[in-house]
Amino acid sequence: MGAQFTDDEIERYARHLVLREVGGPGQQKLKAATVLIVGAGGLGAPAALYLAAAGVGSIRIVDPDVVDLSNLQRQIIYAGADRGRSKVDASAERLQGLNSNVAVTALNQAFDDTTADALLDGVDLVLDGTDNFAVRFSVNAACVQHGIPLVSGAIGRWTGQVGVFGRKPCYRCLVPEIPPDAETCAAVGVIGALAGVIGSMMALEAIKLITGAGETLSGRLLIYDALAAETRTVRVAGDPDCPVCGQA
Repeated sequence: MGAQFTDDEIERYARHLVLREVGGPGQQKLKAATVLIVGAGGLGAPAALYLAAAGVGSIRIVDPDVVDLSNLQRQIIYAGADRGRSKVDASAERLQGLNSNVAVTALNQAFDDTTADALLDGVDLVLDGTDNFAVRFSVNAACVQHGIPLVSGAIGRWTGQVGVFGRKPCYRCLVPEIPPDAETCAAVGVIGALAGVIGSMMALEAIKLITGAGETLSGRLLIYDALAAETRTVRVAGDPDCPVCGQA
């Protein structure tokens, strides 16, 4: 282990190293991994913090937005002094301060069909926490094309969901078309702590995928009702007519 980790890293990750499901080999996998986080908002913020703390070797964050005062109710990676700053620049600074062993790349741009290939180059895993269905569809299609696992999260009001998608079923099997009544947090509101719950779940699924620990939510969707304090998990079936992963 000494050749792989410094004494500082051994102490930093001590609670991981004693876990049977992670240990030295799992921590090495985390250090070798490159993760792309699409969206540095309510879900991307806690997910990024926990992945950096966990020792993911390379984190890329893509988001074209700047920090707004209304973000601070749930986007805990930012401080009041970050208002008006690029979200990815402020995020990168915070993550480097949390763990200098992690290489953080700030990508102040949008994720779309024209930028997807470059953004996914060399990436092992993608986390999508955006609240825009067009972006979600673009991220999913790119992940299917490149064979990269996708951890997807969403929140609104008091309800959140997390799923893990691969080549089949993919996210479009769950959401074939953009819902005509799609809601945004700006329109319907969201309880701030819910972002922490779902974003942390996304980070947890990412860590499990990278280390091979336990059973992931692959092919399943976990739905959390915060008002009722209840969770349920449903299976996501592959759609043979899916426009992304279905058979022609």
